[in-house]
Amino acid sequence: MAWLFLIGAIVSEVAGTLALRMASTGQKIWFVAVGVGYVAAFTMLVVSLDHGMPVGVAYGIWAAAGVALTTLSRFLFDEPLTFLMGFGIVLIVGGVLLIEVGATH
Repeated sequence: MAWLFLIGAIVSEVAGTLALRMASTGQKIWFVAVGVGYVAAFTMLVVSLDHGMPVGVAYGIWAAAGVALTTLSRFLFDEPLTFLMGFGIVLIVGGVLLIEVGATH
């Protein structure tokens, strides 16, 4: 159950962040989506922790997945995604995987 709430937290955080980008274009109504997304994300993260997920693992996966998924902005907003940026994302995800593997031993 903890993993389902963590996935929900990740999706909510990414949605809130993408809505923040929309709000920056001058459409202030998007700030409502930003608030809802972030409140939902933190709420689900807390519930995930309440279900026994270690905070280091939960936050690491949440942050890395958020960074990786936010690269969707490249397709939604025509923002750059260079090879070096992609390599950085791979390093972040790899580091989180190492934390996850280390936490199980």
